[in-house]
This record gives sequence, C-alpha cells and structure tokens, in this order.
Amino acid sequence: MAIATKTSKQSRERKKAQKSQPKVVTYTWNGTNRDGGKTSGELRGVSSAEIRAQLKAQGVIPKGVRKKSPPLFKSEKKIKPMDIAMVTRQIATMLAAGVPIVTTLELLGKGHEKPKMRELLATIVNDVQSGIPLSEALRPHRLYFDDLYVDLVGAGEHSGSLDQVFDRIATYREKSEALKSKIKKAMFYPAAVVVVAVLVTALLLLFVVPQFEDIFNGFGAELPAFTQFIIGISRWLQASWYIFVIAIIVGVWGFKRAHRNSQLFRDRVDEFVLKIPAIGDILHKGAMARFARTLATTFAAGVPLIDGLESAAGASGNAVYKKAILKIRTEVMSGMQMNVAMRTTGLFPDMLIQMVMIGEESGSLDNMLNKVANIYEMQVDDAVDGLSSLIEPIMMVVIGTVVGGLIVGMYLPIFEMGNVVG
Repeated sequence: MAIATKTSKQSRERKKAQKSQPKVVTYTWNGTNRDGGKTSGELRGVSSAEIRAQLKAQGVIPKGVRKKSPPLFKSEKKIKPMDIAMVTRQIATMLAAGVPIVTTLELLGKGHEKPKMRELLATIVNDVQSGIPLSEALRPHRLYFDDLYVDLVGAGEHSGSLDQVFDRIATYREKSEALKSKIKKAMFYPAAVVVVAVLVTALLLLFVVPQFEDIFNGFGAELPAFTQFIIGISRWLQASWYIFVIAIIVGVWGFKRAHRNSQLFRDRVDEFVLKIPAIGDILHKGAMARFARTLATTFAAGVPLIDGLESAAGASGNAVYKKAILKIRTEVMSGMQMNVAMRTTGLFPDMLIQMVMIGEESGSLDNMLNKVANIYEMQVDDAVDGLSSLIEPIMMVVIGTVVGGLIVGMYLPIFEMGNVVG
C-alpha cells in the first residue's frame, strides 16, 4: 500500500513539474550560411534566443526569428483518437519485431499521411534522442496521450517490456474507440428522429399550410377546431420563426456552456442520461466495459491497483460511475477487497462482482476483467443493433403521425364541405 501511495505522489509531482516547464513552439527564421547565401526554415524551441543559439551552432547567422503564425484557414486534418490507436498498434508491432523505439517513431512519422502526426512524432523523436524518457516525451502532448497512456508507457520502461505494454495500450485504445463509436451511434438515432420530425413539421407549417389557408379563405365558412389550431400555429411560426431559431441556438449554446463550466451540471446530466429507457442501459454497460478494460490494462502492465482504479474512474465516461469507482478506491486503500467494495456501491451487477472475486482469489484479476469487458462490449454491440432496428419503424411512425395529422387537419374542411353538398 505504501508503494502505491508513493507512486501516486511521484506521478502528481511529475505532472506539477511538467506544467511549470516552458512551452515548445515553432519559430520561422531567415539568415545567411557560411558561404554568405540566404537561407530560411523552421525550428522548434521555447524562445527565440534558443533558436538563435541552435542556428549559430549550425553555422547560420540569423537575421530574423519569430513565432510561426497560425494559418488563417486551417485545412490540415486533425489527429483523431483512432489515429493514435493505429500508431500505437504499429509501434507495438515494430517493437515486437526488434526495431528500436527511435527508429520506429522516425519511420512512422515520415510515412504518415497527416502533417500534424508527422510533426508530433518528429517532436517526440527529438526529445527521446536528447535523453528524455519516452513517457516524459509523451507527457506534454496531453491532447493525444492522456495520463493513463503515459503512465502505462512509464511502467513498460521500468519493467523492460515496452513492446508488451504498447500491445496492451493498442488493444485498449482500439476497444475503447470501438465502444465509443457504438455509444455515439446509439445516441444519434433518437436525436435523428427528433430533428427529422421537427424539420418536416416546420416545412409543412411554413410552406404547405399557408397554401391551404388561402383556399379556405374563399369558403366563407367556419373551419373545424383542429384546422384552426394548425393554422394558428402556422401563422405564429411565420411571424416568429426567428424567435424559434434563436431559442434553439441559445438553448444549445447555454447547455454547452453550462456543461463545460459546471461540474454539478455535468453530474446531473450524467445521472439523467442513465435513466433514459434503452439509452441508459447501453450507457450502463458501456461504463462497466470501460471500467473493466481500463483496470485490466493497467493491472496487467504492472500499475498498482490503487492507481489503476483512479485511471478507471477517469475513463468510465460517467460521473455516477466515476464517483462509485473512487469510493471503491478509498475502500481498497483501507484494506477492503475490491469485490466487497464494489458491492457496497450498489451499482455493479452480481455477475461482475463475482468474476472480480474469482479473479482476486485466483490471482488472475486482469484476465477476469478482460473477459468481463468483452462480455459488456458484446452486449453494447447487440443493444445498439437492436436499438437501430427499433428506431427505424419508430421514426416512420413519428413522421407519419406528424405528416398525417397535418394533412387530416387541412383536408377536414374539404371533407365537411363534401358532406354538406351531398
């Protein structure tokens, strides 16, 4: 337990020291070489003075050194999480084949299609060649390599099994991105139903109903109540559509701002989405899959269980599960078995708790957790496929009801006129 506490303290000290380090940026320069010819280029450093010193060491007399301006229109492709997962898998494969890490990074950097990835890997190579450990060379790039990734690489460096650690990280990243994609797909379908229904309704009220209203004005008779209701909504929307649009924009902006700035609001949202029918069940299983996969990966890489639970809490993707896992961590630090601590939260199913108990008793906790993660990932996959097949008829019913209701409302006066004439 003392070792785990010491490791956590060292990790926090490393993170604090890293934040205080000056930021490395790109500088453009121009000057003259030894032959007096004009030359120019780009270098990365923490200050213009450092760049000038590098140039003088290369025999270049610098004339101008300034920070590189960001492009007016950013057309470069961004580095996506799946790109990092693919590069991690390539690193694992090349290390397993006996290729040194520096050579591996150089080859992957030169051959990558995205300029930003080439620049990222080149920066890491320069740091490693200067004597910085790979884990510390990755740490400044938090946007692409989170604390879990860096800590696992650090564990691999200390144990001398960097190839195996990269293989575990690659598997973890691939599984994590696949799970995230499935959950996004599950959230997309209900949103698509609402958006399509709103758009269809708005188009009919703005462009179709007014045409019928002009026809009804020539009847000189009182319209049915349902038709009057639809015409009233149409008139309001035509006169105040901009208010409706502004309300939507302000609502979306306000939600994003509150979600970004308020931890309490994020917690309430996470609690709410877990209670949504069908969607909530998928999110529950997704959070348990992330918990099991993250903890299995860290434990197998030699990271202490206490630190692994902290990483699993951050990777769970939901405030409810994060709070529960941090509670488990506290109980485990006090000497309680993890399966007992999990049961006290009342959040984890018996099957998961029993498999963790078996893993603890048999000394194969990482294998059991990997099996649990596989089970829940398959369940998420099946649930998303089932939701997709269910949403399609629901979408047709919703849109059909909306369109059908508007059509009936518009044709009611015609039907009544036909009955009067008959």
